[in-house]
Amino acid sequence: MDDMENWPEIEKAATGKRRELVLQGLAVDERISSNGGLSPAIYSLTLLNYLEVSQCPSLTEIHEDIQRLTNLQSLILCRNKLASVPNVVGKLKSLKVLDLSANNLGVLPEGITELKELTTLNVSCNNLELLPEGLSKCTKLSYINISKNRITDFPSDFYSERLDLLSTLVAYDNSIEKLSGDVQKLAAIKVLDLSNNKLSDIPFALSDCPKLKEINFKGNKLNDKRLEKMVNGCQTKSILDYLRAKGRQGDDGGDADKGRNADKGKRQQRKKKVADEQDEVEELNKMVVRVLHFSDAPEALTVKVSAEMKDVRPYLVCCTVRGMNLKSGNALKRFLVAQTKLHDDLCDRRTIATIATHDVQLLKAPLTYDVKPPTELKIASLGRKEMTAVELIRHIQLEADELRKQKKRQNVTGLHKYLQILKGKALYPCLVDGEGHVISFPPITNSEKTKIRKTTKELFLEVTSAASLQTCKDVMDALIAKMAELNKFTAEHKEEAGSDGEGDGPQEPAASCESSGELIVQQVRTVDQDGNLKVVYPSKTDLSNEIGNLTVIW
Repeated sequence: MDDMENWPEIEKAATGKRRELVLQGLAVDERISSNGGLSPAIYSLTLLNYLEVSQCPSLTEIHEDIQRLTNLQSLILCRNKLASVPNVVGKLKSLKVLDLSANNLGVLPEGITELKELTTLNVSCNNLELLPEGLSKCTKLSYINISKNRITDFPSDFYSERLDLLSTLVAYDNSIEKLSGDVQKLAAIKVLDLSNNKLSDIPFALSDCPKLKEINFKGNKLNDKRLEKMVNGCQTKSILDYLRAKGRQGDDGGDADKGRNADKGKRQQRKKKVADEQDEVEELNKMVVRVLHFSDAPEALTVKVSAEMKDVRPYLVCCTVRGMNLKSGNALKRFLVAQTKLHDDLCDRRTIATIATHDVQLLKAPLTYDVKPPTELKIASLGRKEMTAVELIRHIQLEADELRKQKKRQNVTGLHKYLQILKGKALYPCLVDGEGHVISFPPITNSEKTKIRKTTKELFLEVTSAASLQTCKDVMDALIAKMAELNKFTAEHKEEAGSDGEGDGPQEPAASCESSGELIVQQVRTVDQDGNLKVVYPSKTDLSNEIGNLTVIW
């Protein structure tokens, strides 16, 4: 008998009408083993848009009832022992991310080709010998990972102009024997990894891929030994230039063809020049965010959420960001202004969500998202001495009254605008550090103790909301995109450090600051009191391709 009491995560998701569910690890695996599979109740959670079941070696199959979860946008079934996936997965018409990596799959269901919204497909580390015909029907695919399988060739329709968004193809450690010259039809391809396969040639047409920036053909025994040496030691540009030159030599057949070849060469040069110019403009406008998985960083922060938060301000997402240049010129001021604008617009004056930022070097782990009565919550808020929440609110109200008298008008700016959000609350939300200090009091303020400054090298970002988890994610997406935009602006405009009056020491030339513009975002997990994962940010569904000019590297 499948007792719902054995699956509290599913029961919570059902009663709370949650959109995300994560089941992973030893405790879940033991239940799967004793139950003979997943609880059938999981297939009744039709509101889910994110489902992850991972690291469960007892999970060998998924029931066809998976087709009932029609709102799923992400299905993560990695690091299990799945021997098959039902063909009805093709009925998940909203699915954008499908991760079946590290299982025992020998074949993929043809239904995958019916997933018209699919952008990410990861089937690495399985026993696949071929991919299903018809993948070109998944026209929104931008990332495919088929590495560490037994694949010998790509489907006949794979090299298709319909896959005009495919930018990354990872296929190392397979048995692929041929790469067709039709690869040039993949106009958006930027990253191509075919290392450790059985290729004997690389098509000259690969050099006609206008956006190709990174290739890897190491570990292939090529007929052209000079080319083999190049792929093991040269940069992508040098390899593509070599292929381009070899291709031209092959085109110069005889005197009768020289005129036509010359015209063809000129057309190709013009075409390449236009593509290069377009690519140059795109590169200039591009903002880069690199995501680090929490499992790759032992020092990655985790936030524990107390059970009492459920009825106060239950939703929280966090991450850390490195590479944000706050030292140059007005960079810090621009960032604070942008945060205020997000609070006023996207967060609807903090009524929907609230952002807080901290200097990671000043944080004391572990962090806990908790509740406290107003008389017990003490915080040294920005620019103030430590006081209770009751005292702080009274100070803010008095300051607002005084300002009204001075300005002789009813409406004035300040933190008092947000006090009504807490009206009638018996408990206040707060983020507490490992020493018991409150470092954030949403939606009002965060602490002077962890305040960001020009010297801040790594930021801890938090977004809280009483509305929904997706609201938090949307706001965090917008914040990181804005940070990338500001960082790019700072990198392009040379300013002297300290010119906005925020610096503590003598001015330095802007050249001393980091200028690459790339942001590194470290995933942060939030867990419940028992250590069970609630959410990790960013996940593969966050920071989507829909954010203009933002390139996310996983």
